[in-house]
Amino acid sequence: MQAQDYAGAKWAIAQRTAGATNDAIERLIARGAILRTHVLRPTWHFVLPSDIRWMLRLTGPRVAALLAHNDRRLGITPSVLRRGIDAMAEALTGGRQLTRTELAAVLARAGIDASDGLRVGHVIMHAELDAVLCSGARRGKQFTYALLDERAPATPAIDRDEALGQLATRYFATRAPATIADFAWWSGLTVRDAKRGAEAAGVARRRSAAAPTTSAHLLPNYDELFIGYRDRSAFLERVNGIALMQRNTPLALNVVEIDGQIVGGWRRGARGTAVETTLLVSLTHPQRRALDDQIARYAAFLTAGAGD
Repeated sequence: MQAQDYAGAKWAIAQRTAGATNDAIERLIARGAILRTHVLRPTWHFVLPSDIRWMLRLTGPRVAALLAHNDRRLGITPSVLRRGIDAMAEALTGGRQLTRTELAAVLARAGIDASDGLRVGHVIMHAELDAVLCSGARRGKQFTYALLDERAPATPAIDRDEALGQLATRYFATRAPATIADFAWWSGLTVRDAKRGAEAAGVARRRSAAAPTTSAHLLPNYDELFIGYRDRSAFLERVNGIALMQRNTPLALNVVEIDGQIVGGWRRGARGTAVETTLLVSLTHPQRRALDDQIARYAAFLTAGAGD
């Protein structure tokens, strides 16, 4: 699950589970039951410890290749990476968890120029892709990093075709109907590998539509409902194809989904748990009730168990 918007990604988890609260999800992340790291496309994702190793072996080299241009521009050579990753691993050994600022100091002591935040971020990302670093528990509002070996148990290696099949199975089971191009976009794989994965999984890329119901969701701005597809026009029919994330529109916010269609945006209000919505279409009374139920659910997600 894409997770660069940390707060939004926790809410995305809650919408796909029963009774999960912000505090409960935070505790799972703190103890390493959910990891936040770079995998698939070069962005943050939430991943289970049992999946992280085979996924990194499958997609890590592809993501690393996408970083190569900036690596050269930033002077990040293979020797710099080896020295930096070794230094960070040593600093984290024994259950220590350090913030990005603290890891930058570790790199500086190893003789690596850590004055550029982008350079530091790239070295850390390579350490994630090499299965050395992953997320630790938050320290206040700061994110920390830990050793993957100390957060995720070793798992048996699987071959590439099996890994492709596993990833395709999970994608199409939760996002069908979808295309090979959608799967390639979401995974960051080549189209050729995406096809191999779909074939290995034997997935059916079409499934019959469910019976119509009145549903509403307050979705975070990188929710898998739409970020998982290369072509998102099917979700935008009611708003006449306004581009997702376009500046100066309600869709640049978190989005309101009604009956499978994106119909506007939302954000947390000034009072913390309040929700402010900006709708681009009119709603029926049942749709309005469904949306009100989701607003109440979001408030409960934020407040239930807080301070326990």
